[in-house]
Amino acid sequence: MKIKFYIAVVIFFTISIIIFLLVSDYSVTTSTEKALKSEPQNIEENRVGLLLGTRKVLSNGQENLYYKYRIEAAIELYNSKKIEFILVSGDNSRKEYDEPTDMQMDLIAAGIPKDKIYKDYAGFRTLDSVVRAKEIFGQRKLTIISQPFHNERAIYIAKNKGIEAVGFNARDVSSRYGAKTMIREKFARAKMVLDLLFNKSPKFLGKKVIIE
Repeated sequence: MKIKFYIAVVIFFTISIIIFLLVSDYSVTTSTEKALKSEPQNIEENRVGLLLGTRKVLSNGQENLYYKYRIEAAIELYNSKKIEFILVSGDNSRKEYDEPTDMQMDLIAAGIPKDKIYKDYAGFRTLDSVVRAKEIFGQRKLTIISQPFHNERAIYIAKNKGIEAVGFNARDVSSRYGAKTMIREKFARAKMVLDLLFNKSPKFLGKKVIIE
């Protein structure tokens, strides 16, 4: 009897987790789809674009296409005069690893003035990047720049934190290239829902920064 009971408990929790993953994914997708745009002419103007970070080079030494396409999207949006400033937010938890500076350097190399780029070194997670854009950099309206799946999650966070946000979609990668990322995304969305439910805060806040 005990074995049957334990099996029943495992089955129950497994089904509950699967349902939670599916509901979280569906909720994020359906509640944000109207806020995503893929063409500059179709998106509203906002003063600040939030460029979400990722590593520039993969662990195998190859170029990270997620990074490459996000940089290209930010450049396109800026040159279309749909944003005035770019807030690059990423991980700088180690001295030898600096996503924001990588992004800044590549944007400058593309002709975007340095004084139009602001760096957030504590964007360790998407939640941190979005919340810090409001709490540290004073932005209550944003254009978020990343791949569609990532924009959906970021906009969902923004809506729950009182930020008016739209997403500009960077070019996506092939399904084969991004298969592992998309699997992780399902779990990331479920974790995000829990973080919002329990009012999770960014790892760091700090001094206010004025974007001007």
